[in-house]
Amino acid sequence: MIAMQRRLLPATGALAAFDAVARLGSFSAAAQELSLTQSAISKQIAALEGQLGIALFERTGRGVALTQQGTAYAVAVADALATIRAASLRAMAGEARQTLNLAILPTFGTRWLMPRIPSFIARHPEVTLNFATRIGRFDIEAEGFDATTHIGTADWPGTESTFLMHETVAPMASPAFLREHPITAPDDLARLPLLHMGSRPEAWDHWFRTAGVSAPAAMRGMRFEQFSTVAQACMAGVGVALLPLFLIASEIGSGQLVVAFDHPVRSPRSYYLISPRARARLAPVAAFRRWLIAEVDTWKSEGGYDEGGPET
Repeated sequence: MIAMQRRLLPATGALAAFDAVARLGSFSAAAQELSLTQSAISKQIAALEGQLGIALFERTGRGVALTQQGTAYAVAVADALATIRAASLRAMAGEARQTLNLAILPTFGTRWLMPRIPSFIARHPEVTLNFATRIGRFDIEAEGFDATTHIGTADWPGTESTFLMHETVAPMASPAFLREHPITAPDDLARLPLLHMGSRPEAWDHWFRTAGVSAPAAMRGMRFEQFSTVAQACMAGVGVALLPLFLIASEIGSGQLVVAFDHPVRSPRSYYLISPRARARLAPVAAFRRWLIAEVDTWKSEGGYDEGGPET
């Protein structure tokens, strides 16, 4: 097993020589680029071919050409060497500059997280933050993210989950909509257009169950991807939606949205910070996690957090 592992890990000098010959199509040109003799390049290539047990080049009268196997190997080696060079540059830079690649939930990110980000920047000026929005589960490592905010449960394979907060939702609508469609009991909602989040198809079923009534067999209404969009639809008078109260505080404060029926419910899902296990202990990830937990604690202590109504 150890011998096979060694065979599969050629020396970087041999890989660099192979990469140069593959790009330049000449042993002499590769030798000039790497400041080596042509004989040294030839020996490196011969050793690499012997280690792999395949021919990487075909010798021709005009020089060398990659074999079919050599062509595929050259692409992979070029990518690997580029990754190593980039990692070496980051290591040489030391702790002077660090990068944190974050995936964030769109509405949570813009309404709750972003207004607080200046605090993190002030505490950690050495960290460069990069943001992208993602909804639902995805391959964090394959997409190069160090962490992501997540609404759901703490069962994401291959990751470490840090609980942040629960979420309270309530049926919301515009004042004009409620004037046209008075609601005095949970059953009244079953006859109205109910707006749905595509990522939470069970939300209304859960709400009706906690209200002690049966959900309609076929709930009418549009489906949306983001809370910000469904909130706009509510304000336009399209229907009633279950919305997280802390994310629509401004619309509630301005009177654009009102509670359609006073039965707030804790969502079955919660907010987490998720990191791949391989990256969870990186310095910028650990710093962000500590800061985020402190921000959540401060927000709760200042009264911005509502544990909500019944959970089941």
